[in-house]
Amino acid sequence: MTLVRWEPVRELGTLQHEINRLFGGFFEQPAGQATGGATQRQWIPAMDLVEVDGAYVLRADLPGLGAGDVKIELEENVLTISGERKTQHEQRSEGYFRFERASGAFARTLTLPAGVDADGIEAKFADGVLEVRIPTPKQPEPRRVTITTAGAPSTVESTEAAQPAPAPDALAAAA
Repeated sequence: MTLVRWEPVRELGTLQHEINRLFGGFFEQPAGQATGGATQRQWIPAMDLVEVDGAYVLRADLPGLGAGDVKIELEENVLTISGERKTQHEQRSEGYFRFERASGAFARTLTLPAGVDADGIEAKFADGVLEVRIPTPKQPEPRRVTITTAGAPSTVESTEAAQPAPAPDALAAAA
């Protein structure tokens, strides 16, 4: 049996996602009218996001689409996957028929952490599954700063970027 660490914040995120999904479907307006007066459903493809081998891996199920039908954009740490699945109509002269597969345009967005290398993002499309590999940003390394006093030098550790020291003339002007 594997022990898994409980993370309450992750549980709240899952709860929020499920509530958004519930109310999003409940209050959603019909996307349009299909043949026979039935309403069309809005198509929102399923996506998974995992972190493996120093990269975030996003997989989206896009059945019936090709690589040319999908667009991937990154702007200010927001990754957007968009595209459109065309409706396929059948004409029958007698009897009833039914459409259950959703179609239409879609767009899914994902906010990435700061520092992601846009040039390192790779995408592959095979068997109706889009896989996007996003390299994880490098974490800042702790840095040591030596402070000299009248006595012996001491060391201070920091993870923030170094700030330039003000010029002595600026200090004199502020005083």
